[in-house]
Amino acid sequence: MSTRPKYFMYFPGNYRWSAAFVNMLGTAPFGGVDISELHQIGRLLEGKSGEDDEAWFGACVRVADTVRGHAETFSAAHPVSAAPFYLRACHYYQMGERFRTPKDARALDAYRKAIECFHRFVALSGTKIEIVDVPFEGNRLPGYFVPAHPLPSLPRPRGREGRGRPPCVVFFDGLDITKEIQFLRGVPDLVRRGIAVLVMDGPGTGEAIRFRGMPLRHDYEKAGSACIDYLETRGDVDAKRIGIVAISLGGYYAPRCAALDQRFAACIAWGAIWDYYGTWKKRIDAGFKASMSVPGHHIMWILGVDTLDAALKKLEPFRLDGVVQKMRCPFLVVHGEDDEQIPLQDAQALYEASGSADKTLRVFTAEEGGAQHCQRDYLSLGTATMWNWFEDKLVRA
Repeated sequence: MSTRPKYFMYFPGNYRWSAAFVNMLGTAPFGGVDISELHQIGRLLEGKSGEDDEAWFGACVRVADTVRGHAETFSAAHPVSAAPFYLRACHYYQMGERFRTPKDARALDAYRKAIECFHRFVALSGTKIEIVDVPFEGNRLPGYFVPAHPLPSLPRPRGREGRGRPPCVVFFDGLDITKEIQFLRGVPDLVRRGIAVLVMDGPGTGEAIRFRGMPLRHDYEKAGSACIDYLETRGDVDAKRIGIVAISLGGYYAPRCAALDQRFAACIAWGAIWDYYGTWKKRIDAGFKASMSVPGHHIMWILGVDTLDAALKKLEPFRLDGVVQKMRCPFLVVHGEDDEQIPLQDAQALYEASGSADKTLRVFTAEEGGAQHCQRDYLSLGTATMWNWFEDKLVRA
């Protein structure tokens, strides 16, 4: 029997680096990469070991610096040219930094540059994005509010005569994704369907952990409820039509939020999670030889602990059995049949346990594409499928 992978690996035998490369490449439809720039990163890593995350960081930051330099050259006289270069530079900085833990001064400097580049993209591109802070337990969760911008050809919602406030989707990240990287996963397409998006760094991710001291926690429903509380104060969204989606480990966040706060009107688990403690117990027992998107020590940093035993203890409540049975809103579970990080059986368990009467399990196959973790191998098909579902549940219903 052939042991060849069912997908192309840029770094043969190195799942993590190859997965990250495909993750970057998949964002091309949304402006996340230029193939020439990505090729430069690949050439700089040629012959390097997959354990050499210093080389990964250096290659990504070197190319990010070059791309940012082009943006700065263009910005004064040609902002239209500068904006997409700032967006791609942000992406390269963050994809380089995500493998660097603990977060030393060089890592945090690269991350600050990434945020600055994204804000420059917002300022120069004409894209309507509002930088927001959501009040949360005496602190604030950082996010972006992207208003609905429906295409003129979009059918009018039934029963509303096309009037009123638009629905909104809260979009949380995962274990090692950020709100800026999430934006590159289809947000521009979602707002064109008449759905606003609140793109968030939740506890344990992005700016929330790096600059605001907010580690990962199991009771993510509190962050989800804080986002609804915030959206209810705005006059430009329909608070009765708020959906939630989250990616990768977000397959734990989103269902938990929707199950424990009945104000959510629809939920997508973009990549299922069932027993996250069990997932990491297997990874640790295997000496981190399993397919993983991050270095093994990342889990200690994100949880704010010093040992793997302490990390496992913190992960014990990261289970959805006994929680998703309380869900009542429409629910979509999206998973790849060849996902090497989270087995398909976890998606099936999550789907079967959900208490929603309106639930769907969408499994992407190798033949159609999107069979890898969170559809990284056919991102645009994955987002189109999910956003169609949100459009049906929040706009057309």
